[in-house]
This record gives sequence, C-alpha cells and structure tokens, in this order.
Amino acid sequence: MKLIVGLGNPGKKYEKTRHNMGFMTIDLLSELSKIDVDKEVFHGLLGRGNILGEDVYLFKPTTFMNLSGLAVSELVSYFKIGYEDIIIIFDDMALAPGQIRLRKGGSSGGHKGMQNIIDALKTEDLKRIRIGIGEPEQSDTIDYVLGKPLKDEQPLIAGAIESSVEAIKMMIKKGFDFAMNNFNRGDKNLIGSI
Repeated sequence: MKLIVGLGNPGKKYEKTRHNMGFMTIDLLSELSKIDVDKEVFHGLLGRGNILGEDVYLFKPTTFMNLSGLAVSELVSYFKIGYEDIIIIFDDMALAPGQIRLRKGGSSGGHKGMQNIIDALKTEDLKRIRIGIGEPEQSDTIDYVLGKPLKDEQPLIAGAIESSVEAIKMMIKKGFDFAMNNFNRGDKNLIGSI
C-alpha cells in the first residue's frame, strides 16, 4: 500500500497558490484515477483506490502546512505504512517554475511542511517530489508562496503538476529509482507515455 501525500493549506483563500502544489497534484491524480479524496480523517482528506494495479492512499493534510507532520504521522501509525511506501509532494522555491525533482531522502531544504513531517516521523528517508515555484525577486517569502503564480508561470506550473502525476505512475509501474532517473533529466517525451 502506497501513501501519496500532497502538501498545502486548506480553504478557498489558498486555492491555486504556490504553496498548494501538493494539493493540486493530488487533485489531478484523484481526477485521473477516479479516487475520491473526501473522507475527513487524521486531520486531512483521504481517498483509497488503485493506480496501475497498486493499492494507494491519496492524502491532503488539512492542518495547514507547518503542522503537516501531525496528520501524516497519525495516518502512517494507524495503517502501519512503511516509510519506504510514502511519497510527499510539495512546492520548492529552489527550482524554477515548471521543474520537478524526485528525491529519495535528505533534509527538508527549509520547507516547513516537509520538516514537520521529518520531525514527526523521525526520519529523513522519505521519497518526495518537489515542484518548482521559483524565488521571489523582491517580495516577502511568505507573501510569495501564499500568492498565485503569475500568468506566464501558470502553464509551466500546470505542466509540472502533470509531470508529477506521470512520475507517480512511473514509480508505481517501474520503481522510484527508474522514475527519478528519467524525470530528473527533464525528459518531456515521457508525458503520456506510461
């Protein structure tokens, strides 16, 4: 059983903001795989279904970003999910809009939601998909991540979300290492080929 977690902030105020890339990826994955993510449990919204023959949980913590670890740790503990079966999706200012990076572990890179999950689970050995949102030129970091992408960034970010969904499908079908090696190269020919 795989657990795929998308990070974000709940509520209309935060919809489609840069900090909600994880939520937006889960929404697209939910739509394409016909898995309803609507059960209110473990301080979040949960759906269970099947993607390419693999049983999966899709999860959106509703604790607000910086307390994501509370929700994730409760769910992991209840269902006894192994850390190797968890994938976390979140925004990353260190990557340009439209880029994604898959990573097997390591630090949070300063992302407070990811750091809270690392602290709660007491491990950095968590697979993750980072979706680039770019860095603010002048504005405050908090205002930037809680703001909506600019018009010219929107198609890039929409493409990155689609790539993230394809990367998840490839992970399920061929393993995380295979997906990481392909998607970190930025091979756009992979989209729709799985």
